[in-house]
Amino acid sequence: MVLGMLLAITTCPAMLGTQEAIRQSQSKNRREEHRAQRCNLMVNCLSSSNRSHELHGKTIVLKGSKLFVDNGNIPDFDGTGLAPHKFNGYFLPYPDSEYEGLVSTITDEAPILNWIYVHKNTYEVKYGVRDYAQPNLTGPWDCTRQDRRMTFEGWEGFAAVEVAPAVWSLYYDRDDNGLREKLPPGTRVLEVELTRREKKVTKPEDEDQPTLDEMLERQKRERAEEEQRTEEAQRSAEGKKAPGR
Repeated sequence: MVLGMLLAITTCPAMLGTQEAIRQSQSKNRREEHRAQRCNLMVNCLSSSNRSHELHGKTIVLKGSKLFVDNGNIPDFDGTGLAPHKFNGYFLPYPDSEYEGLVSTITDEAPILNWIYVHKNTYEVKYGVRDYAQPNLTGPWDCTRQDRRMTFEGWEGFAAVEVAPAVWSLYYDRDDNGLREKLPPGTRVLEVELTRREKKVTKPEDEDQPTLDEMLERQKRERAEEEQRTEEAQRSAEGKKAPGR
């Protein structure tokens, strides 16, 4: 009995420690699940102005290798005739690095992903394949725990820049000086936040998908029909041989 009590005393802390580790791991997994969920990016303007009302609450879209605020004024400057594509992305470990990058689809027609990166010279936020992203700033991308606002290099430094009348492109104010060394004097710049909004999970379109029981029943029926055809073929063959005996 004494031995049993000693075993219980020595074993219980280890069991409790293992259970706590499992709970913490499960809790962490639940917290991190959202990082792999595809989301859109919403714009929040930090200061109120005539211009901010045009951008607040709008989504980020992709067009011609750049990211824009979708206020309905983005021209077809790349000559493709295609409408801007709404950002639809998630976090993904960047190759050969110890941080996470950010990817997005670039079309609704095919599941093609591009990396989101910051141009090392202009500080424009752009998208492209790895060959284009690699020489530039590719991360780390992250988001705040509570409001899930996007961060880059550990802080929120995003800005909307009016690159043409009523056309606003997304930049990263890396030097935290209003991009004054990157833009012509007089260019309008608005500090913005980017908030992740997960896409709505919709009901599967294929409502006629058979259940497992239905699939098994169909296989059973097809097997019985196949056996019946085999038996009929054998009887037919035996009947043809009978007159020659």
